[in-house]
Amino acid sequence: MRRFAPLVPALLAVALLAACSKAAAPAEEDARPVRTLRVGIASDAIGASYSGEIRARREAALGFMVGGRVQQRAVEVGDTVQKGDVLFRLDPTDAALNANASRSQVASARSQFEQARSDYARFSQLSKMQYVSRAELDKARMSLQTAQAALNAAEASNGVTANQAAYTTLRATASGVVTSLEVETGQVVNAGQVVARIAEAGEREMIVSVAESRVDELRNARALSIELWADPRHRYVGKLRELAPDADAVTRTYSAKVTLVNPDDAVRLGMTAKLRVALPSHGALRRLPLTAIIDHGSPHVWVVDPETQRVTLRKVKLSEAQDDGVLVSGGLKDGEVVVTAGVHLLHTGQKVRPEAAS
Repeated sequence: MRRFAPLVPALLAVALLAACSKAAAPAEEDARPVRTLRVGIASDAIGASYSGEIRARREAALGFMVGGRVQQRAVEVGDTVQKGDVLFRLDPTDAALNANASRSQVASARSQFEQARSDYARFSQLSKMQYVSRAELDKARMSLQTAQAALNAAEASNGVTANQAAYTTLRATASGVVTSLEVETGQVVNAGQVVARIAEAGEREMIVSVAESRVDELRNARALSIELWADPRHRYVGKLRELAPDADAVTRTYSAKVTLVNPDDAVRLGMTAKLRVALPSHGALRRLPLTAIIDHGSPHVWVVDPETQRVTLRKVKLSEAQDDGVLVSGGLKDGEVVVTAGVHLLHTGQKVRPEAAS
């Protein structure tokens, strides 16, 4: 033991150095979450996407042509109706009384007409035998014409009254789905007041609001596609049908109506959908969002190594700006993954964790 005593301090020093070395070893750096985009695969095809609502191309707003008290409601919101189906009925009491009075007036006018025609025929015979004067015959003729006109007026009035009696029943003007009911049983309504709305069966379209800076982009789109939030796997071909000429006074956006070319039973009214706008082809240009570009004296992007998940800074050549994106003409290859969010928090060789690569 005495012989090894001089070595003890040296051994302790080596042990302390080893411990310090282990303590000073840097911890492995955590991967920073970032958003990424895969270059080339349709990266320059989608110009913008818009959220909107599925509606029927034609919607009928129905109301009674006469006023009255609602006696019956025959449908509920969401019911499918066919053309001619009964929706509402008004209390027919007043209309029935008016119809009876009108029919009585027609009967009275017809009786007077028959009497005048009989008198004229008799006066005509007597005039031939010179038993009555020419003036009396003319007077009988005028009475017949007056009675004929009164009968015609009474029949026309009776037709209007009969129509008004039929107007107390509101029927569907087209097949479709009831989207809203504005009145309840017992409520008094006026002529022309909207009481029900029906989304007609057939064409469906999507309503979206477009920023004024993207109006031309939508108008000149290479293609439009629509996907439902309920089933994003299925896409429908869209066709721009109408673009408002004026911007909304409040939102300063333009309303656009895009027709679904091939809708199926999965497309239901009121569904939320997303419209995707495909830009015209730009050849070898690749589109990146502005957030992917970092300025280091010249435009650069962070490229992710697919094996190590570490980033390297690469210089790129920009062609032109395009709203919230840029077109890159050089420096990138198809299939490479570029960081699009969080670029100012990275350094060369840093490990990242892509949140959403496309």
